[in-house]
Amino acid sequence: LRNGEQLLVILVIPVLLLAAFSQEDLVSYGTGSRIDFLAPGILALAVMSTAFTSLAIATGFERRYGVLKRLGATPLSRSGLIGAKTLTVLVVELLQCAVITVTALALGWQPHGGGPAVAWVVVLMVAGTAAFSGLALLMAGTLRAEATLAAANLVYLVMLGLGGVVFPLTKFPDAAQPVLRLLPAGALSDGLRSVLQHGSGLPVRDLLVLVVWAAVAIAFTVRTFRWE
Repeated sequence: LRNGEQLLVILVIPVLLLAAFSQEDLVSYGTGSRIDFLAPGILALAVMSTAFTSLAIATGFERRYGVLKRLGATPLSRSGLIGAKTLTVLVVELLQCAVITVTALALGWQPHGGGPAVAWVVVLMVAGTAAFSGLALLMAGTLRAEATLAAANLVYLVMLGLGGVVFPLTKFPDAAQPVLRLLPAGALSDGLRSVLQHGSGLPVRDLLVLVVWAAVAIAFTVRTFRWE
C-alpha cells in the first residue's frame, strides 16, 4: 500500500477498468449483462497484475539491490523462495478480490453457481497464481532488473488485450482463438467466466492449461533462477 506504482497496477487499474467498461459502450458483449462478463475477467487481471507484473518487478529489483544474494547465503532454497513469494501474492489477492467483488456487486454484478462456484474459483485462482508466479520468477531470475521492468509491463498490456479480460476472445479471428485459450491469461479469464457468469462446474480444460503452465514455469525457475 505504501508503493504507489504497485498499488496502481494491482488495484487502481483493475477497479478503473471494471467501472469504465461496465458503464461505457466501448465493446459489444452480446445480449448478456456487461458487468457479468467483466467481473470474472477483472478478477483474472488482478491475479495477473499481482502474481506476474508486481512480483516480477519487485523480485528483479531485489536481485539488483543484493537482497536475494543475501537470502542465497541462507538455507532458503529456490523452491522455498518460490513458495514464500507465492503465498505472499495470495494474501495480496485476497484484498484485491474483496475490493473488486464489492465494486462489481455495487455495479449490479450477479454471480452464478452458488456455493460450489466459490470452491472452483479458489482452485482456478490458486492455479493461476502458481502459473503467473512461476513465470514472474523465471523472468526476474534470468533478466536484468531494467529488462524485467520493461518486459513485465509489456506482457501485462498484451495479456490485458489478448487474455479475454475486457475483450471477448470471440472477437478475435477464429484461427487465433484456440491459441489464446491456451495462454494462462485466456485460460484463467475463460475459466472464471465459465463458473461465475454461466454457472458451470469446474472448467477442467482451463484448469489443466494453468497447471501445465505452472509446472513448466516452476520447473524452469528452480533450475535457472540466479540469486545475483
